[in-house]
Amino acid sequence: MCLAVPARVERLLDNEMAVVEMDGLRKEISLALVDGVREGDYVILHVGYALSRLDPEEAERTLALFAELASRLDGRGGPQP
Repeated sequence: MCLAVPARVERLLDNEMAVVEMDGLRKEISLALVDGVREGDYVILHVGYALSRLDPEEAERTLALFAELASRLDGRGGPQP
């Protein structure tokens, strides 16, 4: 299974690279597959590559769902039936 997650672009770098932030974690990624990305944009990130830009409201909804899922799983050792 593959997972792509929203990430906010913090800083544009040379050579189609950028620094993104995901829940306090910063990572250098490639923007080679997506045109027109600016600082502050959200992108869908998969294995170090931005796959597309994402509407900020959609990104925030998705991140909120991830946070809710994480809080439900905390301390329970995984999903419960």
